[in-house]
Amino acid sequence: MSETNVRLSVREKIGYSLGDLAANLIFQTLMTFLAYFYTDVAKIPPAAASAVIFTGGMLGAFFNPIMGAIADRTNTRWGKFRPWILWTAVPFGIMAILAFTVPDFSDKGKIAYALITYILLVLVYSANNLPYAALSGVLTGNIAERNSISSYRFTAVMIAQFIVQVLLLPLVLILGDGDKTKGFENTMGLFAGIGVVFFIITFLTTRERIVPKPEQRSSLKEDLGDLVKNRPWIAMLIITIFVFITLSLKGGSYVYYFKNYLDEASLSVFLVDIGFLGFIDGLNHVFTSMGLHGFQWPEDAATSGFSLFNASGIIFMILGIFFSKRLADKYGKRNVFGIALFLSGLAQLSFIFYAPGSIGIVFITQVLHGFFYGLTIPLLWAMIADVADYSDWKNNRRATGIIFSAMIFGLKAGLSIGGALVAGILAGYGYDESIAVQSPGVIKGIRFLMSLYPFITFTIAAGCLFFYAIDKKTEVQIEKDLVKRRLDESQATGLD
Repeated sequence: MSETNVRLSVREKIGYSLGDLAANLIFQTLMTFLAYFYTDVAKIPPAAASAVIFTGGMLGAFFNPIMGAIADRTNTRWGKFRPWILWTAVPFGIMAILAFTVPDFSDKGKIAYALITYILLVLVYSANNLPYAALSGVLTGNIAERNSISSYRFTAVMIAQFIVQVLLLPLVLILGDGDKTKGFENTMGLFAGIGVVFFIITFLTTRERIVPKPEQRSSLKEDLGDLVKNRPWIAMLIITIFVFITLSLKGGSYVYYFKNYLDEASLSVFLVDIGFLGFIDGLNHVFTSMGLHGFQWPEDAATSGFSLFNASGIIFMILGIFFSKRLADKYGKRNVFGIALFLSGLAQLSFIFYAPGSIGIVFITQVLHGFFYGLTIPLLWAMIADVADYSDWKNNRRATGIIFSAMIFGLKAGLSIGGALVAGILAGYGYDESIAVQSPGVIKGIRFLMSLYPFITFTIAAGCLFFYAIDKKTEVQIEKDLVKRRLDESQATGLD
């Protein structure tokens, strides 16, 4: 078997996936809690928080094409992409801590500090995650193995998402002894330390096997020329932007939805009826008997409900990931991705119809949304890797780094736009974190953030798939032709 078409070991797949777990401890925190951290913890006005998230994020996004060109032109004994994962591990951890630290500055000083640290964080994120994403396209040329890698990778993403969305707020309160400012800093320190170790493991356990031909010397202009003629690439760029706008919109709205919209008394009754509070009481008793008096789950219903809500969605996302590969192998990535994305959008839209006391149906809808969205999670990056193959197939030149850099740009742009929209929409409706009960206008804005706006952006993303030409038949043909081409090249040069 050609080395470029090998089946990867479980060790390498797990090692690779740990890199995404590390990055997503930070990324999921940005996506879910950055607006909340700025408005409710750092006490930055919502309009200023929106400007910080958008400006810092977009500056970081525009660094991606530069990073893609640098990665494609990096040549070391470890490969093109793996070294960047090692080199950026520690800086990534340091910037994550600084970005979630609240200095004792004036209001203007806090805004400036937030902008600078956020820009630096997204820059180092690009330098780390762009090569990491591109690495998936050069581990093997086997399409089925790439689908498998994506399943491992995004199972790790779900683990990170579970940790962040279910446990972060309780950890903040526990590690800060009730002080959210101190708690965020300590929690991010914990995440950063874990992340550095995992990035090093990814570097040590992976190997680059697909490399450009030695004679390939394409210029950045030629690479960009190939991209603008690549319709699947254009479609995936737009899809990526709108998917991550959606994730930021809905993810950023959850904490406000539980804090300000759902009825706390109804939520408490629901948590008692399903046995959750009884489970927490038992857990707290175990910690107390072990002498861990500081590790007590917070008592407010909103925190518990928020954590359980996210946990239920994530569990069913993982179930969706489990079915994703076999459905994609049978029906093609494009078809499964589009249908599942639209159905998850419909589930998200349903939240607009629920009353504050309709707690049970809120949780059931989250489960449905989680399953349908879970089907799409491994497919996005696998489809982007297919776009790199499509470019190689069409142009006989491989530019994995710049293709993935454009998609990371889309991710960053979507994250920035979506995060800015959360804070901006709240500002537009008059959100004031200092008051206990928000106005009806603010409540309306929070409901729209939770439902209507994510449905619109998910639907736009699904519609763009009409311009994505790589169906199941084309996937198979590209894989067959590239394997034959690489085998012929290896035999011609006497390498195989």
